[in-house]
Amino acid sequence: MPPRSDDPRRDPTGSRRGSVRGGAARGGGPRTPEPRTPEPRTPEPRGGESPAAGPRAGEPRGQGRAGEPRTGQPRTGDVGGISDARAYTPRGRTIRESSEDRGGQRRTPRAGRSGDPFRPALQVLDGGRAAAGRAAANRAGRREAAPTGRTGVIRTVPPRAVPDDDEFAEPPAPRRRPGRRTDTPGRGAPRRTEAPRRTDRPAGRRPVRKPRRPPKLAEPRRRLRLGTMLVLAVFAVIGIRLVVLQAVDTPAYAGGGVDNRLARIDLPAPRGSIQDRTGAPLARSIEARYVFADPTMIKDRTETAKLLSPLLGVPASELAEKMKRKGKLQFRYLARGVDIARAKQIEALDLAGIGTHRDERREVPGGDLAANLVGFTSQDMDGLEGLEARYDDVLRGQDGRRVYEAGLGDLNAPIPGGYSQTTDPKPGSSLVLTIDRDLQFQVQQILSRQMAQTRGAIGAAVVLDVKTGDVLAQASNPTYNAATPEQSRPTDREDAATSFVVDPGSVHKAITYGAALQEGIITPDSAWPVANTITRGDVTFRDTHPADGKKLSVAGMLAYSSNVGTIEIGDRLGPDRLIDYQKRFGLGQPTGEGMPGEASGRLLPADQWSGSSYGSVPIGHSVDATPLQMAAAYATIANDGTYVQPHLIKEVVGADGTRTPSAAPVTRSVLSPQNAAALRTLLEAVTTVDGATGLAAAVPGYRVAGKTGTGLRYVDGKQQPGEVGSFIGMAPAEAPRYVVAVFVWNPEGGGGAVVAPAFREMMGFTLRHYRVPPSRGKSPNFEVFPR
Repeated sequence: MPPRSDDPRRDPTGSRRGSVRGGAARGGGPRTPEPRTPEPRTPEPRGGESPAAGPRAGEPRGQGRAGEPRTGQPRTGDVGGISDARAYTPRGRTIRESSEDRGGQRRTPRAGRSGDPFRPALQVLDGGRAAAGRAAANRAGRREAAPTGRTGVIRTVPPRAVPDDDEFAEPPAPRRRPGRRTDTPGRGAPRRTEAPRRTDRPAGRRPVRKPRRPPKLAEPRRRLRLGTMLVLAVFAVIGIRLVVLQAVDTPAYAGGGVDNRLARIDLPAPRGSIQDRTGAPLARSIEARYVFADPTMIKDRTETAKLLSPLLGVPASELAEKMKRKGKLQFRYLARGVDIARAKQIEALDLAGIGTHRDERREVPGGDLAANLVGFTSQDMDGLEGLEARYDDVLRGQDGRRVYEAGLGDLNAPIPGGYSQTTDPKPGSSLVLTIDRDLQFQVQQILSRQMAQTRGAIGAAVVLDVKTGDVLAQASNPTYNAATPEQSRPTDREDAATSFVVDPGSVHKAITYGAALQEGIITPDSAWPVANTITRGDVTFRDTHPADGKKLSVAGMLAYSSNVGTIEIGDRLGPDRLIDYQKRFGLGQPTGEGMPGEASGRLLPADQWSGSSYGSVPIGHSVDATPLQMAAAYATIANDGTYVQPHLIKEVVGADGTRTPSAAPVTRSVLSPQNAAALRTLLEAVTTVDGATGLAAAVPGYRVAGKTGTGLRYVDGKQQPGEVGSFIGMAPAEAPRYVVAVFVWNPEGGGGAVVAPAFREMMGFTLRHYRVPPSRGKSPNFEVFPR
């Protein structure tokens, strides 16, 4: 037990009293202690201890503190009393036992280590009651305490003397060693004494035992690096995903809820119109309504169809079929392009599941006027044929859209203050054509009337402005009503002027004669004997007006359309030069007028000529051309030998009114003005010489230069029955303003009888329409058979 801090009880004299067993303390008689035989010890000085620290010589051992003599008798009672417990030493023994040991020359093995700071060994001396038999060796190891003025207990730490006996050597380790059991005289129980200590080694600190090496652990650095990399990779992926969500996907997530409440209404953009050269509409868009049905809301589709049938002009059975419920389909068109007035009547019926909405309808004021040129659109305002298809991107506008937040069900209305955005529609641009509406109408009427004499025929007529290349009229027969294209046949909707490919026949001879004049092979006064026939290869070519070998002038050859004379001129030109002039006049390639699907025609290359080609090509066979190409070639002769590309588009008018003229037409010089004028004069013989082929094409009051032709039609390389009659002329011949070309294919033959009268009417109206004054002079007198 550790010593208590309380002071021990004292006797009346002031000395500290220990506990007494038996005797007076317990009410019994005094006990006589058994005497113990002390073991003499000779203290041996340690280290720096001075011998003077031991007991002084001649000093009595039985003397107490302060010089007071002790009685030498042991205290009454046994060890283990309360005072003994209070005077507890670090070795587990009482002060009394220590005193008795000192009387018998015994001490605690560590008593001499007074300098050890970890074992202070504070001992409390019992004042005045020490045993009389303490040994002098123990007194020598005590330090005498200086008087402190206290009259009670004096606590001292006695110095520890190192004995020379090995039995009492201090062990090196600072722990208690088990001692031996000895019997102390006068004690009732044996006590434990310290084991003898070794003296063969110097006293010192016990060497520290080397600790066991811990087992080697696995190398953690690799796992730490791997774990760090994995953690960094995870954080990098998370960071990148956060950036994507915040920067890229934010609009999608932010607008996810709004999209469910948005209502969208398309605002159709008006389609641009197609106008003639004066601005009169040939095709335009007007506002209309479409009628639709929601089959899921119609209660009685049969009754509903009966009510709508007279207003829409559609059979009730067809309407009922459209109203039939098919799955979850909630929208079906019942009619498109309905008049606004009629749509209001339908709305007044208030039929469940029936509604109307803004629509657009293409209106063609002229019906079939220029229908083969203009074309038509679908109900969705998509160009399908003609100029509507070719310039669909120009005519089509950009639809607008209104997007707003609206409720659902009965609250299907714009939410006040909610999201609302309107994109205004952008109307399409309008096309202004070079076509003259009045002239177009008259040309169509004349062609249709003349062709009424034939059955299954195809006709085409073109009117060109010589100086500008403007196409003033371009008619086809048969034709159709562009307002109701579904009621026509596909062949009725073709533009014959650009898609009707034929062997032009004798109208091609003007090209051969123009090339010969330009190359100097002939002159206007040239003449030579012409036979009735000529053979090239295995083909014999004949003249319809045989000359019987007489000398025939160049004017006579044109007036009578001599095949033999023309073939002889072609022989002088040669294939290469003739083909070169064909190309200069615009044959073998599309004109680029503006119509979609324009045919290019075909020229026979010189290396593919056979023996008969030397006879057929100069007179307009083995050559494929369109009526428009041939009209452009004659316009070149009329325009002093300069080719001007024919074109239909005059300008484009934007939605804001800005006007953009079309690109300038391609021009090139083919003939000199002198040769072109000479050729025009020679062509006048066709309409003036007696018996000439073009007398029926003469226009009263005007000099007319032109040429008749009889050709063939080929489809997919196969010759078709019948013949193609043609006439192309210009007027006034002295200063041509316009060129008119008429082509008619009649499967029964006789097309030539139609074209000349048709030309006369068309040219006459054109000259009067544009107020061209009549010719002042007359055509020259041509000598057909010079002497």
